[in-house]
Amino acid sequence: MAYTQTAGEAVARIAYISSHVVLSIQPSLAIDTEFSKHLQHYSTSRSPGVVAKDPPQILDLRHNVDPLLSAFQPLRSGKLVSVTTSSSVLLPSIPHLYKLAQFPIVLHVALQPSSSPDYSEITAIRQSGFIFLQSETLQESQDLALSAHALAIKSGKGVIHFFDPENSRDDTPIESEDRDLVRHVLGFDPTRTLRPAKDENSFLYAEDGRKATISEENSRASRGSQSENENEEDTSPPTSTDKGSTGGGSSVGSSVRESSADSRPTISSATSLESTIVRPVTSDDVYHFLEIIWTKIRQATGRSYRMFEYTGPETAESVLFIFGSTGLFVDELGASKSSDEFAKCGLVTARLYRPWNGPQLVASLPLSVRGIAVLEQIRRKTTKLGPVLLDVLTSLRAGASTNGSPLIVGHQLGYIEPATVRQALRGIFQNLASPTPIQNLEVGSSGGPRQSSNYYDLTQPKIESAYMKILDQVFGERLYLANRLDAANAGISATVAASPEFGFGSLLARSEHRIRFINEVKTAAATHDFATNVPQNWLSKWALNAEDSKIVNAIAPDVISRLSNDGSRLASTLLESKSLFFKESQWLIGSDAWAYDLGNSGVHHVLASGANVNMLIIDSQPWSETAAADAMRRKKDIGLYAMNFGNAYVASVAVYSSYTQVLEAVIEADKFNGPSVVVAYLPYNKEDDSPLTVLQETKRAVDLGYWPLYRWNPNNEEKSEPNFSLDSERIKQELEEFLKRDNHLTQLMNRHPKFAANLSESYGTEVRALQKRKAKDAYDAMLESLYGAPMTILFASDNGNAESLAKRLGNRGKARGLKTMVMAMDDYPLEDLSTEENVVLLTSTAGQGEFPQNGRGFWDAIKDTTELDLSQITYAVFALGDSHYWPRKEDKHYYNKPGKDLDARMAFLGGQKLVDVGLGDDQDPDSYQTGYGEWEPKLWQALGVDKVEGLPEEPPPITNEDIKIQSNFLRGTIAEGLEDTSTGAISASDQQLTKFHGTYMQDDRDLRDERKAQGLEPAYAFMIRCRLNGGVATPAQWLQMDSISSSYGNETMKLTTRQTFQFHGVVKSKLKSAMRGINKALMTTIAACGDVNRNVMVSPLPTRSAFHRDVHHVSARISDHLLPSTTAYHEIWLKDNDSEDKQIKVAGDAVVDQEPLYGPTYLPRKFKITIAVPPHNDTDVYAHDIGLIAIKDVKGSRLQGFNVLVGGGMGVTHNNKKTYPRTGSMLGYFPASQIHVACEKIMLVQRDHGDRTNRKHARLKYTIDDMGVDIFRSKVEELLGANFEPARPFEFKSNIDTFGWQKDECGMNHFLMFIENGRVEDTAEFPMKTGLREIAKVHKGDFRLTPNQHLCLSGVADSDVEMIKGMLKRYKLDNLQFSGLRLSSSACVAFPTCGLAMAESERYLPELITKLEGCLEDNGLKQDSIVMRMTGCPNGCARPWLAEVAFVGKAYGAYNMYLGGGYYGQRLNKLYRSSIMEEEILGIMKPLLKKYALEREGGERFGDFVIRIGMIKPTKEGKTFHEEVAEEESDGELRVG
Repeated sequence: MAYTQTAGEAVARIAYISSHVVLSIQPSLAIDTEFSKHLQHYSTSRSPGVVAKDPPQILDLRHNVDPLLSAFQPLRSGKLVSVTTSSSVLLPSIPHLYKLAQFPIVLHVALQPSSSPDYSEITAIRQSGFIFLQSETLQESQDLALSAHALAIKSGKGVIHFFDPENSRDDTPIESEDRDLVRHVLGFDPTRTLRPAKDENSFLYAEDGRKATISEENSRASRGSQSENENEEDTSPPTSTDKGSTGGGSSVGSSVRESSADSRPTISSATSLESTIVRPVTSDDVYHFLEIIWTKIRQATGRSYRMFEYTGPETAESVLFIFGSTGLFVDELGASKSSDEFAKCGLVTARLYRPWNGPQLVASLPLSVRGIAVLEQIRRKTTKLGPVLLDVLTSLRAGASTNGSPLIVGHQLGYIEPATVRQALRGIFQNLASPTPIQNLEVGSSGGPRQSSNYYDLTQPKIESAYMKILDQVFGERLYLANRLDAANAGISATVAASPEFGFGSLLARSEHRIRFINEVKTAAATHDFATNVPQNWLSKWALNAEDSKIVNAIAPDVISRLSNDGSRLASTLLESKSLFFKESQWLIGSDAWAYDLGNSGVHHVLASGANVNMLIIDSQPWSETAAADAMRRKKDIGLYAMNFGNAYVASVAVYSSYTQVLEAVIEADKFNGPSVVVAYLPYNKEDDSPLTVLQETKRAVDLGYWPLYRWNPNNEEKSEPNFSLDSERIKQELEEFLKRDNHLTQLMNRHPKFAANLSESYGTEVRALQKRKAKDAYDAMLESLYGAPMTILFASDNGNAESLAKRLGNRGKARGLKTMVMAMDDYPLEDLSTEENVVLLTSTAGQGEFPQNGRGFWDAIKDTTELDLSQITYAVFALGDSHYWPRKEDKHYYNKPGKDLDARMAFLGGQKLVDVGLGDDQDPDSYQTGYGEWEPKLWQALGVDKVEGLPEEPPPITNEDIKIQSNFLRGTIAEGLEDTSTGAISASDQQLTKFHGTYMQDDRDLRDERKAQGLEPAYAFMIRCRLNGGVATPAQWLQMDSISSSYGNETMKLTTRQTFQFHGVVKSKLKSAMRGINKALMTTIAACGDVNRNVMVSPLPTRSAFHRDVHHVSARISDHLLPSTTAYHEIWLKDNDSEDKQIKVAGDAVVDQEPLYGPTYLPRKFKITIAVPPHNDTDVYAHDIGLIAIKDVKGSRLQGFNVLVGGGMGVTHNNKKTYPRTGSMLGYFPASQIHVACEKIMLVQRDHGDRTNRKHARLKYTIDDMGVDIFRSKVEELLGANFEPARPFEFKSNIDTFGWQKDECGMNHFLMFIENGRVEDTAEFPMKTGLREIAKVHKGDFRLTPNQHLCLSGVADSDVEMIKGMLKRYKLDNLQFSGLRLSSSACVAFPTCGLAMAESERYLPELITKLEGCLEDNGLKQDSIVMRMTGCPNGCARPWLAEVAFVGKAYGAYNMYLGGGYYGQRLNKLYRSSIMEEEILGIMKPLLKKYALEREGGERFGDFVIRIGMIKPTKEGKTFHEEVAEEESDGELRVG
C-alpha cells in the first residue's frame, strides 16, 4: 500500500487521476510547488487516470502570465480541468473566475505565505460563483479534494478547494486513495464524452450566457421516486445550457433528477403529462450533492464530514469559529487543563464555505453555547466587520439578547508563535467573557514572518540575459529600460513596475520631461546669464540637433564640460538634468517570466501612440502542437499585428539562431523614428534550462518556419528598397511557399476560428501522410505487373546497415519470384499493414535500446494500439545489435531490444510468425552477417522459395576502393551534383570523394525528427576544413575566414584539433563560393580530409621564434611534398563553369592526370603527421601516423633533425576488440634536410601494404602491428636508401598549451588565449568573434592555431602590447581565470553536425566541467591541470585515449569513462566504466578528485595517481588496450575490478 506524506501530494494525486487536463501553476517553471513535483512524477511515469483512457495532460504555467486563461479551451472542448496553484493567483484572475464558475473546473489552492497564510484572498472572491471547500488535515485534504472533483462533475459548477499546507505538515502519513473509491465517488463514466460548450460567438470576458443547470421531470411520478433513488450513483456528464435555452441536454443533477431508464418508471407508467424543466443549480442542489458524496465516503471508509465541523464538549458555552489555520489551536485545546479558561470550549470550522449554509451552522452548535469568538485570518481588511463575522452574525443574529442567542465577537487572527498559543487563547476567551468585549481585537502579530502574500519575487531568468546583454553592448550608457526589474519606483509594486504598460507610461513622462528640457536649453541659449559666451554656442548647436542621436550624443560631453567650466547659476541649473543632454535608446521589455504584457496591451498602446519607443518582446514558448492547438492561449502574431499597423519597424529574431541578425535588428530599431517591435525567440521549458536545450529548440523552430527570422522597415520604400527582409536563409524558398499558403489559411481561420487549431496543427501531419501514400501507391503500381507472393520489407536504420540488408533482401526476393517492396518503417502508411500478406522487418539498435530515427514513428504507432488486427499477415523480424555494447548486467536487456520488442508486438497484434526473430551481433566473427546468414535461409524456407534454381550472382558491394579508382582522380560526379538544385545533398559516392577536397556532407541532427515530420529532407549542409600548414595564418587570412563563416556558414568558426579552420552549416549552393573565398585568402582545402596525408601540425612554440621558423619550414616542405597532384580540385571549385581550359579527356573517361605518389587509389585510409618540440608535446605526437620530435643542434638554438615515431592512431569501434588506439613506435632519428623524403617512404609502405579490404583495419597502426616494427623499419629504409640513427634524447613535460603573455628571444610578444573547445562565435555574454575580427584589423603579427583548439596572437611588438591588451580586455579575450581542468580540456564537434556522433561533446563538456569545479575548489585543485577530453563517438577526433580522464559517447547522454592516460600524452588510458550518465560521472569524479587531493604524492599527476592506487591498470601498448579493464562482461556476468 502506497502512503501519502503531504497535503500537496494528496491533492496532486487526486487532481491527476480525476482530470483530463491539469494546470500546474508555479511561481517559476524552475521552482516546484507543493503540487508540481508530484504531478511531473505521475506524468513522466505515465500513471493512468480514472476519468480518461489516456494519462492526463499536465500544463506548467507561470503564475504571472494570466494562467487561468488556459483553462477555457479544454473546458469548452468538454474536458475535466483542474488547477493546482497558490493563492497569489486568485485576485489577478477575478475576471476569469466569474466565467469559470459555470464550468466543472476544480481549483486546488495552497494558501500563502506558508508561514502565516492570508485567507483574505479567499474571502475576496467568495461572490465569484464558485463552490468553496476547506480542508485542514492531511486526510481531509485527500477526501475533500476528491469531494471537490465529484461536486464539480455533479453540479457542473466550479469548485475551489483551499487549504494551508503547513497546517498538516506534521500529520502522520496516510494511505493513498483507493482508485475504486475514486471511481465510485466521482460517478463519472470515462467512456462517455462531455458535451463541448458552444463557442461560435464566445469571447473572453463578454457574457456568453453559460450557466450550470439541471433538468428535472415535472411529474408526480418523478417527484415521488426521489427518496428511493437519492443515493444512486449519477453517471451523467456535467453540462450547462446557454442563455435562452429552454430544454434539451442532460442535467448535472443527482440521480433523483436523472437516473437510468430501467431503475425508474417509464413515461407511460407514470403520466402522460410529464415535461422537462431546465433550471440553474441552486445552493440546495449543492448541499444535496455534497451529502451524497460524503455519504459514499463514509460508507466506504468510516470517515464522516459535515458542512460545519464542530469538535468539543456537547455542553460547551463558548465556541471558537476559526477561519484560518487551526493546527496550533486544536493542539492546545486538546492539551488543556480543567482549570484553563478554555477547558470546556468547542471549535467550529467551515468545510463548505460557499454557498454558506446558515441553518447547518446553527445545527452544528450545542444548545448550551452562550458566546462565539470568530477568528478571521485576514490581512487585507476592507470593511469594519470581517466577511466571516458577517456570515456568522447573519446566521445567528449578533448580540446578547433575552431569547438566548449567543454573543458573537470578532477577532483578527495574525501570526502566533507556538509558544504563545495558550496566551492567545486566554486573551480571546477573556475578551469574550468581558461585559464590554472588543470587536475586531487583534490576536497575534499582524505582519508575521513575511508580510507579503506573494511568496515569490519576480526575477529575470538568467537565460534571458542574452538579450539584455546585447542591448547593453550596443547602446551602453544610452540604454534606458523603462520597466527594468530592479528599478526603484516609490509606492509601486515590482510586478506593476515591471509591466510594459507601466513602462510605457513612464517613457511618455520621460519624453515630455526631455521636451521641456530642450525648450529650457533653447531659452538659455538666447540669454546672457552665463559667465562667458562659450556655453551659448554649444547649447545652440545642441538644441538644433537634440533629436539626432548620433550628433547629439557626440557633442553632449562637450556641452556638459563647457557648462561645468562656466560656473554660473544657469549653468548649474541645466547641469542638474545633464543626463538629458544625451539622446537615450529607450526600450520596453516584454517577458512571460517577469514582464507579462497582458493581452498585448503594451504593444497596442505603443503602436497606437506612434511614439519613438522600442519594444523587445521575449517569447519563451517552445514550439509544440499542444501550444498551437490552444487558440485561447496561443500568442498573437505580434510581428504581423505590428506590420499591419503600418507605422512600426518590426523584426523577428532569435539569438541562438543568428546573433548577427539580432544586432542588426536592435540597431535598426533604435535608428527608426517611430515605434519599433523586436520579437525575440528564447524557447525554454524551465528557467534553468541549459543553453544547449534552448539552442536545439531554437534551431528546430527557425528551420521549420515556426519562427521565421525577418526585418520589416516601412521607411525602406523611400530608399527604393524592399520593406521586408527574410533572414532565415536555409529555408527561404520553403518559407516563402509556406507564407503564400499561410495567407490563404489565415483568411480561412479568421472566418472559422474553431477550425484554426486543427488547420495549423495538421499541416505537417498531412504532408507526411501524403508522402507515405504516394510512395506506397507507386510501389503498388510497379508490382502489379509482377507475379509471385508479395513481401513487404520495412527497415529502421541509423548507420545504413539495416537499410542495406533490407535492400539486398528485396533484390534476393525478386530473384526468387516474390513481389518485394522495401521502405523505411516511418515512410510506410500504417493503415495498410493489416492488408499485407508477408511482412519482414529489419531494425538496428540505437541509443539505450531505442529504435533508429526512421523507425520511431512506426514503433510509437503500434506499441500501444489495440485496434490494429494483424491476424491475416505473416511476419519475420531480424535485429542488429552488439551484445557487448552494455557490459553491465542490468543493461543487458538493451541488446537488440527494438527487434525483440517488435517481434513481441507483432505477435500480440495477431501476426503469424514465419521464423523466430533473428539476432545479428557485432561481436560475431562476421559481425551481424553471421546471424543474418543463419536467419535468411529459414525465411526463404518458410515462404516456400528456398529451392529456386538459377539464381543470378550478386555483384559485390561497392567499396571505397572502387569509388576511388572509378573517380577519375577524385572527380566523380561532384560537379554535376553541385548543379542539382532538387536536393541539398550529393550522391553517396561523391560524399566519399568530397572528403579529399576538404569537405564533408552532414545534416543538422537537431532538426532531423522535425523536418521528417514536416515532410522535408534532412537539413543538409557541408563542413569545410582548411589545409593550414602548422596552424599559422596572417591577419588578412583571419579576416577572410571570419567573412566566410558569416557569409556562407553558420556564423561560427571551429579551431580544430588538426590545427586549422573548420566551417559548418555551408549549404550546397554556397559551397563553391566558400571554397573560392578560401582560395582567395591564399589557402586551400585539398587533402584536409580523405585517404591522403592531411594537415601537418606543428607546435606553436611562441617562446623560440627562430627555432619555430625552422620547424615550420620543414612542416611546409612535408605538406607540399605529399600534396595530391590531381587537378580535379582546381577544375571543380576554382574554374568558371564556362571555362574552356578543362582537362581534355582521351580514351573514354581517362583524363590527362596523374598521382605519382598516391596512384589512382590513393592510401588505404587517412594519414596524419605532426611535429612536437620538447619539452611541449602540445601536438600529441604519439597519436599520429607519423610523429616527429624536433631535436636541436648542439648550440640549442636551431633545428638539426627529428626522432621519428610511426603507427599512432586514435580510431576505435566500441566493443570491437579488433580495433584499438595506439601510440607511435620509435623508428629512430633522421636529419631535417631529408625528413620530407622519409615521411614519403613511410607513407608509400603504408600505401602498398595497408589493408584495403577492411577499413576498420586499414590505418598504419594495424599495418605495423601486423608486420612488426623492425620489418616495417627495414622496408622504409630500403626505399630510403638510408638507415635511421638511434633516437636522440628528449623529454616532454606537458601536452597542454601555455596560456598568457610570453616574450621570445627576439623581443617579440605572444599571447596565447583560451578558446573553449575551439569554437569562435559571438554570444551576448562574450563577443569573441567580433573581438578577434577587430584585433585582426590592427595586428601586425600572426595568428597561430594550436592543436588543443586555442589561439596565439604571435609577433606583437612592444609598442603594440598596450593596444592589444586593451582590445583583449574590451572583448574579454584576456580572461584566463579558469580552472586548470577547463584549461586542459578538449572536445570534438559531435552533435548536431557530425554524422558519427552518438552523444554530445563540444556542447556538453563545458557543462560537465562546471558541475565539477565546485568540487575542485573545495579540495584545493582549482589551479591543477588535469587533462580531460570528450568525444561524441570512438573515432577519437579530440584524441581522448591519451587523456588522464576521458568520456567517449556511446549513446545520447551515456559515455564510456576512461582513466590513466599519461599527462605528457605518452600513455593510453583504459576503460573504467561503460555507458554511464551524468549522475554516475559526478558520483565517480567528485570522490575521486577529493581522494587525489588528499593522497597524491609530490608532483604526481592524476593519470599516474589512479594507476598507483590500483583503480586502473596501465595500458602498455595499443594491443593491450582492451585487457585488464576495470569493468567488463564475462559470460553474462558483471565483473568489476
